[in-house]
Amino acid sequence: MPDHLPTVYVDFTERFPDVAEAQGEMARRIRERTPYDEATNRLLKLALAIGAESEGAVRSNTRKALQHGSSPDDLRSIALLAITTCGFPASVAALGWMQEVFDRETP
Repeated sequence: MPDHLPTVYVDFTERFPDVAEAQGEMARRIRERTPYDEATNRLLKLALAIGAESEGAVRSNTRKALQHGSSPDDLRSIALLAITTCGFPASVAALGWMQEVFDRETP
């Protein structure tokens, strides 16, 4: 598995491969039902992850959004938009998690 996957996720998939496979299948089916392209899906999922204050999901969707052409400034804008809906602490935390991904993934 790629080195950027959290150990807890890798351990889960190794311990419960059938559950991980079922979750992956559900995610695939949901993606097929959405009208959005993959880049837009990543932006939406990033916004949801910020609202949920999910560090792993913020990191993952930041990385994937970069791979689909979003710039760090594009992604920071999402975190800033979240201030009035999700709260200042959630947004600031997300900006920190995102910056760590930027430092690792962008030249």
